Amino acid sequence: MSAVDTVIEFIRKQAMEHPEKSWGKITAGFKANKIKTKFLPNKNLSKGYQQLENMMMSLIADSLGKENSYVWGNIFAPCEIMNCFNLKTISIECMSCYLSGYHLEDFFIDWAQDLGIAPTLCSYHKTFVGAVESGVVKVPSYAITTSLTCDGNLNTFRYFQKTKGVPFTLLDVPYEKDEASIQYLADQMRELTQRLSEQTGIPFQEEMLREQIHIENETRKELKKFLKLLMIHRYPGQIISYLYLMMGMHLLIGTKEFLELVRFLVKDIQTYEKFEGKKILWVHLLPYYQESLQEYFNGNNEYQLIPSDMVLDYTGILDEEHPFEALAEKTIENLYNGSYAHKAEILCKFAEDLHVDGVIHFCHWGCKQASGGSILLKEEMKQHHIPMLILDGDGIDRRNSHDGQIKTRLEAFLEMIDDDGGNTTC
Repeated sequence: MSAVDTVIEFIRKQAMEHPEKSWGKITAGFKANKIKTKFLPNKNLSKGYQQLENMMMSLIADSLGKENSYVWGNIFAPCEIMNCFNLKTISIECMSCYLSGYHLEDFFIDWAQDLGIAPTLCSYHKTFVGAVESGVVKVPSYAITTSLTCDGNLNTFRYFQKTKGVPFTLLDVPYEKDEASIQYLADQMRELTQRLSEQTGIPFQEEMLREQIHIENETRKELKKFLKLLMIHRYPGQIISYLYLMMGMHLLIGTKEFLELVRFLVKDIQTYEKFEGKKILWVHLLPYYQESLQEYFNGNNEYQLIPSDMVLDYTGILDEEHPFEALAEKTIENLYNGSYAHKAEILCKFAEDLHVDGVIHFCHWGCKQASGGSILLKEEMKQHHIPMLILDGDGIDRRNSHDGQIKTRLEAFLEMIDDDGGNTTC
C-alpha cells in the first residue's frame, strides 16, 4: 500500500468511526494534496493539466480551511457574483467528488438513505447529505442554487435550510429566452447581491462584476482555442483532468488566475506532438474512478477525450455593460436549460465542428435528464452519421458501476470507430 493509500484509509476510518471529529483531518488531507500537486505533480499529465489539478486542489483546500470564505452552490450558480464579495463557490456536487477521494461516498450515501432519503436521488446529493448529517462536513452561513437541469437541487438546499438552518437563494431560471425572462432572472441576481452584502458586510460594486464579465469573455475565447488545438495535438491528461476543467469553468470563471491557466493551456498544448488517434466527445458526467475508462483514456496515445459538454455549456459573448442581464442570458441559454432536443441539436453541431470520431454519453444513476434524453441524442447523432455509445453507471458511487459491462461495451464501440464504421450507435 502506497503512502497516499495509507493516508486515505486512515482518514476514511476516522470519518466512519468519529465523523464529528474528522473534519480537521479531511481538510488537512486536502491541504497536503495541494502541496503535493504543486511540488510533486503527476508526471503522466501535461504541464497545463498539472497546473489545473493544483489550482482545483487549492480551491477546495484554501476555501474549506478558512471560515466564512465560501458559500455552497450548485454547479450552475453564478460564481461571478460571489467573487465580488471575496467568496468562493463550493459546488455540493464537486465537494462530493472530493470526499469520494477518501472512498467515503458509500458511507455517506448509506447514512443519507438510513435517514429516509430516497435511493433514487442523485448519488452526488446523497453523498453530500450524508456527509453533512453525519457531522463530517461543516455548514457555511449561506448557499445559492438554481432551478437549472437538476430537480434534486431545490430539495437538497431546502433540506439543509430546514435541518441545519442554512439560508439559501434559489434562482428560478425560465426555459424560454425573451426580454421578460432575462429581466426576471437579472432582477433575482440583483436581489442576491443585496443578500450577500447583508451577509458579508461588503458593499456590492457593479464595476467589479463588469470586470468579472470581461475576464470571463476572454477565458471562454481562449478555451475555444484550446479545444480546437486538442483536435490536433496529443495532450496527456486523465479523466479527472476534464472534471477539473469543468469545475474551473463553473467555480473559477471570471478570475484572473483561471484565465491565465487557460492561456497557458493554449500555449503549452502547441509544444506537443500531433495526435493521430481517435477523438471522443464526452457528454455529461465523468466517472473518473472507473477502471476501464481510465485504461483507455488516461494518457492513451490511441484515444483522446474532448472535454465534457459541461465544460463549454455556454458559447456566447457576454455584454460587459449590462452584467446582470448578461449573466441571466448566459444561464437561460445554457446547454442544459430547456428541452433535451435543443441540447441534442447543439451537441451535434459541436461534434461536427470539432470533427470528433465518436460520442460517449454517460447516463448517471439518479439523473432523469440524462437517462431520458440520451435516446434523443442518439437519434440526432445517427442522422448526422456520428457514432455514439450510451453507458449507464454512477459518477460517484462505485457500487453502482459495473466495470465488466462497461468494458465490454466500450471495447466494442472503440473497435467500431477504429474500423471507421462512422454511422453506427451502440
